Amino acid sequence: MKQSSGERIFYSVNYAVMGLIGFICVLPLIYLLAVSLSSEQAVVSGKVGLWPVGFNFDNYRLVIEGSNIGKAFWNSVVITIFGTCLNMGFTILAAYPLAKKAFKGRRFYTMLILFTMLFNAGLIPNYLLVKNLGLVDTYWALWLPSLISVYNMLVLKTFFETLPEEIEEAARIDGSSEGRLLLQIILPLSMPVLAALTLFYAVGHWNSFLNVLLYINSSDKKNMAVMVQEMITNSFSRQMDQVQPDQVQMVTPEAIRASSIFIMIVPMLILYPFLQKYFVKGIMVGSIKG
Repeated sequence: MKQSSGERIFYSVNYAVMGLIGFICVLPLIYLLAVSLSSEQAVVSGKVGLWPVGFNFDNYRLVIEGSNIGKAFWNSVVITIFGTCLNMGFTILAAYPLAKKAFKGRRFYTMLILFTMLFNAGLIPNYLLVKNLGLVDTYWALWLPSLISVYNMLVLKTFFETLPEEIEEAARIDGSSEGRLLLQIILPLSMPVLAALTLFYAVGHWNSFLNVLLYINSSDKKNMAVMVQEMITNSFSRQMDQVQPDQVQMVTPEAIRASSIFIMIVPMLILYPFLQKYFVKGIMVGSIKG
């Protein structure tokens, strides 16, 4: 259908405004990348804008070789992968029965779960619970308290309710068990919403900061978020304990911090494009019943 002149103007202005907002959001990342790839003289003299000056990878090399960022990166990977798998598994197991009309008491259990979304014990009782369970300084302290996100569970439950009942009836007539029905029919049909929720959980675990700070005491178990925060707040020269003094003098704290932050955000930037095509569709379909 041919657009009117008013519609063309509206869409042009809309695209321009959204493009400007997108550029403003990306601007800090561009600046961080430019600082991390610039020479010491350019950073100190304030010549770095949106393009690296004195292009080099020395900052990244020193961060990787002179600190425990490699170990912290691996810890973040472990926390994210295992945590996301646990989250998705239990979210599916909670949402699937609650989406079934034949499940007696599903309204009661749904309201009970919703209650935990509105009211919680608070920081100190949660810490005491984790401590009394003997989970302090273990990754289970990060995984178990946040095993199921109520919001994500409700989104998945709503999506399950939109699936045609005829599909399940046909599968049962063919002799399919409940487990096989879920694994081979329901979940493949739910890929858009599952991908979106996986991204939500993964980003949450990757950026986990407060829980790691509270429950993890061993320095060799801390993740990227905590380590980067320590590199930002502490003297960066103390973090570069494995680097020769003359090498430390060749870099600036700003460049080291920019490099550390960029190393932390790169995995999520790489992951998002693979899930982006499912993102909007999954959230919209899972949020609206009908």
